[in-house]
Amino acid sequence: MDVAPNRKALVTGGASGFGKEIAVRLRDAGAAVAVVDIDGEKARATAEQLGNGAIGIGADVRSPEQMRAAVAETTDAFGGLDTLVASAGVFTMGRIEEVSEADWDLTIDVNMKGAFTALQAAAPALRESGRRGRVVTIGSDSGRRGFPTQSVYVASKFGLIGFTESIAAELASDGVTVNCICPVYCPTSGMGQQVLGVKAELQHRSRESIVADSASRNPLGRNATEADVADATMFFVSEHASFLTGVTLDVDGGAKLGAVPGVDA
Repeated sequence: MDVAPNRKALVTGGASGFGKEIAVRLRDAGAAVAVVDIDGEKARATAEQLGNGAIGIGADVRSPEQMRAAVAETTDAFGGLDTLVASAGVFTMGRIEEVSEADWDLTIDVNMKGAFTALQAAAPALRESGRRGRVVTIGSDSGRRGFPTQSVYVASKFGLIGFTESIAAELASDGVTVNCICPVYCPTSGMGQQVLGVKAELQHRSRESIVADSASRNPLGRNATEADVADATMFFVSEHASFLTGVTLDVDGGAKLGAVPGVDA
C-alpha cells in the first residue's frame, strides 16, 4: 500500500500504544513524523528510535496553546503538515456512583477536547496542503455501543465519532479527509493493560483468563493488536482512501455481530 514518501505527519499520543505503532509505520513508509506526547522525554526518545525525519515534542492535548506550538514546530521542521493522527487518550472505568467529577473532566478533556485542540491547530496547514490532507482519529468500540461501568469513556468516544463526522463535512471542500478507527479491546497496549488490571480486580480473576476469554468471544478468535489499528490508519492515509471521509471503521474482528447494545459486554 503506497503512502507518499514526503507525507508530513503529526501523531498525538505518539510515544506509546496505538500512536507509537502508527508513528513507526508512517516513518517506515517514508513520512516525516512529529511524535507528540504529554511525556516529552518519551516523545523525544521515540523520535530518536524512528531516526532521521522524526521529531519529538512534549505537549498536553488539553492545552490549545501547547497544541498550536506543537503544530508550529512541526510545520517549521517539515515545511508543512498534511497528516494528523489523534491518538492521545485515557480510560476511566467505574460504576456511575463511583465516577468522580475529576474522572469525567479528565476523560472528556483528553479524549474529546484533545482531538479538538489538535484539529483546530492543524486545520490551516491541512487546508493548505494541496488537497492532500488526512486526519485519522482513534476511537473505540466503546464509541459504538454502551458498556456497563464505562459510561464516561463511552461518552467521550461517542462524542469523538460525532466530532469526526462534523469536521469531515467542514474540511471536505479543501480535499481533507477525516476518518475514525474504532478498535476492540487490545490487551497489549498501555490502555489495554490498564483496563485489564481494573477488570482483574473487579472480577477477581487472573489477567490471563480475562485475555483468553475476550479472545474466545470474538468471532475471529483473537484480540486486536496495535498492528491492526496501524494497518487501518495507513489505509486511510493512503491514496487508496482518497474518496473516503466521515467514515468510522470498526477494527473489531466482528465483535459487534449478533450483540445486543448495553447487554453483551
